[in-house]
Amino acid sequence: MTNRVVITGYGVVSAIGSNPEEFWGNLKAGKTGIGPISHFDATATGISVAAEVKDFPFDKYFEKKDARRMDLFSQYAVHASLDAMAMSGITEENTDYDRLGCIIASGIGGLEQSQKNSQALLKGPRKVSPMYVPLAIANMGTGNVSLRTGARGVSRAEVTACAAGSNAIGSAFREIKHGYADAMIAGGAEAAICELGIAGFANLTALTKETDPEKACIPFDKNRSGFVMGEGAGVLILESLEHAQARGANILAEIVGYGSTNDAYHMTTPSGIGAEKAMKLAIEEAGITAEDINYINAHGTSTHANEETEALAIHNVVGDKPYVSSTKALHGHALGATGGIEAVATVQALMHQYAPVNAGTTELDEGMTINVVLGEGRETEINYALSQDFGFGGHNAVLAFKKWDGK
Repeated sequence: MTNRVVITGYGVVSAIGSNPEEFWGNLKAGKTGIGPISHFDATATGISVAAEVKDFPFDKYFEKKDARRMDLFSQYAVHASLDAMAMSGITEENTDYDRLGCIIASGIGGLEQSQKNSQALLKGPRKVSPMYVPLAIANMGTGNVSLRTGARGVSRAEVTACAAGSNAIGSAFREIKHGYADAMIAGGAEAAICELGIAGFANLTALTKETDPEKACIPFDKNRSGFVMGEGAGVLILESLEHAQARGANILAEIVGYGSTNDAYHMTTPSGIGAEKAMKLAIEEAGITAEDINYINAHGTSTHANEETEALAIHNVVGDKPYVSSTKALHGHALGATGGIEAVATVQALMHQYAPVNAGTTELDEGMTINVVLGEGRETEINYALSQDFGFGGHNAVLAFKKWDGK
């Protein structure tokens, strides 16, 4: 016997909003959060724009001392998780916290801590902060969220580059489905917009050099030129249907399938074959057919290497009927957090029956035989949706969601 798994809460920190209402308002309006880099002087890197979190509501959950004990990626993770917990209504009175787990992904962890302490090391080993390791290691998103919420169940961190957030949610789904947890806090967090992060991706020629925020991230467009670094966190609360109904929870959507594969092909260039297999696995586990999919939140990084293979995979699996958009044009590519942020966007799309626009894209590249949402979003029937992300190392993760219909 397996359990059905539903979503009862979500939280988000992003360039287009750090609460559900603001995030959805900008997502629906197609208002980008991309702008000039302000975290540091990026002139020497040749990169001028990023999707930075603006006006992060630090005081809502933190005190000044917390900034010394948590890297920014952990702060983002905790904020999104506490918002998600509040929305879900989970408390120690209605949930066994020994069966409440946590999986928060991060592709890089506290990258700025590595930058700062590497610079300090040049002045001598004793100049390295004793807090460097606990601030920087990638599992501390999970660790800090568990410390703040009291979740004592299944606990780990997914570190699969840009697929990590989706992998974390997929793993949490399986923990509940197979009875190892009643509820899970799952998603991803990242804060890598620092000189080391921007320089590293820029020298890999992965980032766009476009200076106009409206034209910087244009997924599937013939003139796309690289991705835009984002940051933030996206977290879902997953529960078994039985547990959610027993405590009278407000159910938002259902997660019904998960596909995880590896290309085993190239360090940074996708083959598309693994993505196609992951999509098929998610659809198969959901117990539906490709024709049932109405919307896909694509990986869509605004790079030729990703989108040529992703578009082909989408076409081969579901054809050209489902609406497709990449919300990275709005919140940027948040690396290990992007799957969490996009899962929130996909859940909101199901709740509002609305396919967000693929913002900024005006002319599809040749060969894009998929139904990309152009111009403005679409009010449309969405019963099943996919959210998919692919990462360096050949990682592929696809989540299948279902509209909650009360049954």
